[in-house]
Amino acid sequence: MAIVSSITNHSCLPNDKGEERFVGSRLLKEEIKLSKQDSFRPKSFKEFLGQSELKKVLEISVKASLTRGEALDHLMLYGPPGLGKTTMALVIAEELGVKARVTSAPALERPRDIVGLLINMQPRELIFVDEIHRLNRISQELLYPAMEDRRLDLTVGKGSSSRMRSIEIPPFTLVGATTKPGSLSSPMRDRFGISQRLDFYNYLDLEKIIKRSANLINLSISEEASHQLARRSRGTPRIANRLIRRVRDYAEVHSSSSIIDVQVVNDALELYRVDQRGLDATDRSYLGLLINQYEGGPVGLETLAAALGEDSTTLETVVEPYLMQIGFLQRTARGRLVTPVAEKHYLLTSPNKIEI
Repeated sequence: MAIVSSITNHSCLPNDKGEERFVGSRLLKEEIKLSKQDSFRPKSFKEFLGQSELKKVLEISVKASLTRGEALDHLMLYGPPGLGKTTMALVIAEELGVKARVTSAPALERPRDIVGLLINMQPRELIFVDEIHRLNRISQELLYPAMEDRRLDLTVGKGSSSRMRSIEIPPFTLVGATTKPGSLSSPMRDRFGISQRLDFYNYLDLEKIIKRSANLINLSISEEASHQLARRSRGTPRIANRLIRRVRDYAEVHSSSSIIDVQVVNDALELYRVDQRGLDATDRSYLGLLINQYEGGPVGLETLAAALGEDSTTLETVVEPYLMQIGFLQRTARGRLVTPVAEKHYLLTSPNKIEI
């Protein structure tokens, strides 16, 4: 039976109402509950849209391992949250025709958790460990011989009567997912035979994902509406699927049309305070502080964190990356600096000019 962690730690920066961010790339509480029966997940490489280069590499590795009748090399997938690392691991298991055991690093805190997971495996099974960089040192050291030599080194007994015992385990594939590959220890990184990064999706791939998701939930959506949703999805499929669910809810209550058009999308996302570039109230509060109080910067991170009442690490890892990705923010030696295009966008979308 697959092991699923009950420790989520998927918290994201709240908005000004104290709620989780609607456009945050981490799972919301409702999505954690629904993730087991999520029908949006593709089941094969063909159904998995986007990440074409990654799919080519993995298809070759999967076909080669099937030809040899061996377990696939251990695989590390890294990149921002919401891009499909878990989905890709499950697709690989389907393509290999093996069972996937899904767990997360916080669920493997004690050595016996690792031992129980590895001993009960069938040959060539796939183990997926989410947030693998959070594994503690003892758990990582237990995995070293398991990954490299397919054995578990255990200490039996205590004190002078203790002795080492090695247990052979069947060949298996460990797929580790992380948003912080640099936090993994060097010996752990070196034991992954394949290491691949997932990148943000372009608008064309996101449109295909939105159309596929709409078809799965029997929703008719126009070309213009799917394009608009793709532009507001911040390059992340998880956000795209979240937006289409909320647009569907809005349309069922407020629209009499059977087709989701641009007007319905605009009205629905205006209600959720998501603008044309996918910025929400939190992003605009950040930009508004820089523009209105500090004339665009440069401003130090700690100053911004104190003014917004947020932790500096949270701003640096949750709010700023997307603003930098779309060219709205620059990190300089003197501090944070708003770009002219960001100031223009903020003034166009904030009639009152102050949203802090």
